[in-house]
Amino acid sequence: MARPFPPKSFEEMSELSMLGIRLEPAPEVWEWIQTEILADTGSIHNEDHAHLIDADIAVMWASSSFEKQGRRVLGQAEQLAFRAGGWQKARMEQQMFDWFGGVPAFIITLAADYCSNCSDTEFCALVEHELYHLAQATDKYGQPAFTQDGAPKLKLQGHDVEEFVGVVRRYGASIEVQAMVDAANKPAEVGKLNISRACGTCLLKSA
Repeated sequence: MARPFPPKSFEEMSELSMLGIRLEPAPEVWEWIQTEILADTGSIHNEDHAHLIDADIAVMWASSSFEKQGRRVLGQAEQLAFRAGGWQKARMEQQMFDWFGGVPAFIITLAADYCSNCSDTEFCALVEHELYHLAQATDKYGQPAFTQDGAPKLKLQGHDVEEFVGVVRRYGASIEVQAMVDAANKPAEVGKLNISRACGTCLLKSA
């Protein structure tokens, strides 16, 4: 199944459009994720995301990236929450129903201007980076948590490794850092790159 590309209409938009950044649902991307990454028959199947197989996730295209903290944001995973009431909440809920037919629990947004021109490897890495932010929650005993319906309970998570190079240089690698080092010393399963600096979810959690 070929990788999905953003709508051609985004490419035709002027950077100075009075509409600013446009957003459109991307159900084809979620279908591709389910087929190629989540399913065990997928061409780039990753069992790390098994908890997302039946997850309530929607994907959107944004017509362009944006700048935040001096970085260009290419993708973002977020847990949907309406911090408003009355008509404001009704308006936002109506928009979700118009786009998705319901209110999803999580939304992944991808920058169309980047995804139109990046390589297949870069696209897959961006998508998987956002998927990794959607982790299965744990209970008070540290075991995987589930909803009352028996589905995996999801949460947003940060990176596996967050440490300063200087600390590792002076005091050695922690268990988490060593795991990253061990993974880096093996041949890449798909391709080589680093997309974390372009992730809006990461920037929200950065200090």
